[in-house]
Amino acid sequence: MELPAMVLFIVLLLSSHLGAASVSDRKTRHSSEAVQDSMIYSYKHGMRGFAAFLTNEQADAIASTYLSWKTTALITPSCCAEKDGVLSVISNKLHKVHTTQSWSFLAGMPAQTWTGTEEWYSKKAQNVIIGMLDSGIWPESKSFHDDGMEPVPKRWRGACVPGEKFTRDDCNKKIIGARFYFKGINAEAPLNASGANFTLSARDDDGHGTHTASTAAGRVVLRASFPGNIASGTARGGAPLARLAIYKVCWNDFCSDADILAAIDDAIADGVDIISMSLGPNPPQSDFFSDTISIGSFHAMRHGIFVSCSAGNSGVPGSAANVAPWIATVGASSIDRDLASNVVLGNNMSIKVGWSFGSSQVLTWKHFDRGRQQIRTVWLHPGAGSFLLAASQLLEFRLGGVGMILVDEIAKDIAESYFLPATNVGAKEDSSPVATILPTKTVRNFKPAPAVAVFSSRGPNSVTPEILKPDITAPGVSILAAWSPVATKAVGGRSVDFNIVSGTSMSCPHITGVAANLIAKFPRWSPAAIKSAIMTTGHVRPNLSLRPGLVYDTGFHDYVSFLCSIGSLKQLHNITHDDTPCPSAPIAPHNLNYPSIAVTLQRQRKTVVYRTVTNVGTPQSLYKATVKAPSGVVVNVVPECLSFEELHEKKSFTVEFSAQASSNGSFAFGSLTWSDGRHDVTSPIAVLTS
Repeated sequence: MELPAMVLFIVLLLSSHLGAASVSDRKTRHSSEAVQDSMIYSYKHGMRGFAAFLTNEQADAIASTYLSWKTTALITPSCCAEKDGVLSVISNKLHKVHTTQSWSFLAGMPAQTWTGTEEWYSKKAQNVIIGMLDSGIWPESKSFHDDGMEPVPKRWRGACVPGEKFTRDDCNKKIIGARFYFKGINAEAPLNASGANFTLSARDDDGHGTHTASTAAGRVVLRASFPGNIASGTARGGAPLARLAIYKVCWNDFCSDADILAAIDDAIADGVDIISMSLGPNPPQSDFFSDTISIGSFHAMRHGIFVSCSAGNSGVPGSAANVAPWIATVGASSIDRDLASNVVLGNNMSIKVGWSFGSSQVLTWKHFDRGRQQIRTVWLHPGAGSFLLAASQLLEFRLGGVGMILVDEIAKDIAESYFLPATNVGAKEDSSPVATILPTKTVRNFKPAPAVAVFSSRGPNSVTPEILKPDITAPGVSILAAWSPVATKAVGGRSVDFNIVSGTSMSCPHITGVAANLIAKFPRWSPAAIKSAIMTTGHVRPNLSLRPGLVYDTGFHDYVSFLCSIGSLKQLHNITHDDTPCPSAPIAPHNLNYPSIAVTLQRQRKTVVYRTVTNVGTPQSLYKATVKAPSGVVVNVVPECLSFEELHEKKSFTVEFSAQASSNGSFAFGSLTWSDGRHDVTSPIAVLTS
């Protein structure tokens, strides 16, 4: 007899007393031994629930217990029976990873100066703990030494979990914790069947986690470079003295919902200050009530933890991921360093795009049209003439290829790491079938910068357009950072200690590093205040964010009101996991006290937006509003001036919008800036007029 199929589900529970009854207690009370034996995780610190293999029938039976919130035959709570029950049963999904000159570039941007060790590299950052949810870490990297660091903060409650090729001695005063989670991914895509090498521990086989961790908080490493002395200089993270807590949830580029929730749950209990996740779903983003990253990060926010996430690399409108308002969603932008391998064509035209390492090569160039992507590839087998292959450098290498030209209209401005002499070009530049690829050069002071990367996922927010996303852009193009020397696939079988990678995965830890320094300076600020300081000073400017002047603060009850305006009470409880009530008059989404403003207008009708700012600048100050109105929109701010007498004083204002013309289906953009002569507090404005 064929057994029913078992699927990995995440079951979320409701309780009026968080943590009062652990899920492990409930596990022993299940009437079905099959359900009991199939559990792989219990969530009990930030949220209530478990992950288990269930048949569809079992999942339906569990889900139906929400209807009464009372004791059922399947789940008998150990307390609070009248208010315990099942909120939802969510099918497990897989997410993808969103794959330093950058910090010097950020320090040198207009209206900003590098303040040095007294502030930016403050020793107070040693009290800040960053939880990195990624592919693990290479602890031997020079970026993670603990020389001169003070003892681990006493409030740290985490663990250094040993595993394959990883012992407790691999943790130190820099890497203060390490855990790994594989049960969820192993259920969906068995690691043994992948054919890829993996280490069952927090050790990084992929390189991605090592790269993001060192970008956020790597120690200063002199004379770092990619092989061939490419992008040479000093490597450092944004908060070199901050502590790192590693939560390995990604394996072979994929990360499971069940593993991610288990890691967030542990990170909350361990005592991290920041959770950084350079991973997320493919578009379209699901709603906040069923998206596990949104749910898990909500509980992190509720515990005062700042959460930063990558926006994704889809590069098209409406594709931004991780768009919940309590998440700092980060897009990618360029820096003022370019890496280029010039291609000299047969007609002597020179094209400057892409990069590689290796000697120069003369190639016979032919076009190979792959359809809508307009990708063309060429390679030369020694002594055998020209051959056309799919755009896979690994395949070309194995078959004896000696070089490659990739014509890619989408990614022509992105530096790619090739282990063959190779480069990207952006068009059919030449009909002559001969081209020479020259060695890569590092170009300093490249302009324009910053510019949004072509691959960076864009808004509008596909879940709630009234919350403008991404929140901020940060360096994500050609970022040099530490790498796992066993992660050789991306570098042609070679072992490197530093690698250059592009993606919003790289921009996210830049914001993580900035947030760590803000938390060091303002340890009592809420996650929303930290995010506001980063967002309102423009494309991320680390030093200016330390002096924001005003912040838009938002807390748990504000988010509850927002959620009640877009969903039902049941959906609210699916996120809060308790019996929090909805307010009698929930705020409209555009009135959430957010540092940016996005509205949808009907012509000849007015929309009023409400905001409140908190003074964190100087006690006695006067701020005046300056508006750059979106095209076709009239904007009025009332009052036009805000006068403060003391720190932490709050002032409210309204922004009135009226449309004079249609925006033809696209958002029109502007800004509102409050200035007191010392601080410029800028909120982006996006308006869609129907």
